[in-house]
Amino acid sequence: MSERPAADAVPSAGRELFVRHARRDGRSVAIMRAVDYGDSCVVEAEVFPPGTPDTAPLRPEPYTFGDTRQATNFVTKTVEALMYLGCDVQAQ
Repeated sequence: MSERPAADAVPSAGRELFVRHARRDGRSVAIMRAVDYGDSCVVEAEVFPPGTPDTAPLRPEPYTFGDTRQATNFVTKTVEALMYLGCDVQAQ
């Protein structure tokens, strides 16, 4: 897997592939969104650390992948880890 942080700003046009929302004990933990730009696929995330309000997520740099398969694999592995840690993950 060859993910890398996006170096430049993400273009505004793209096709949203999917969104995954992880919650634990009813509280948001993370939201991941995959966007296909044709020549690349970007995964954006919002992370809600313990003790912070749901209205103030951290937004790490997005990860850019060469294609949708790589991005989907990254999100799938992340979802599996979140579920292992006791999160309920739903598609939106």
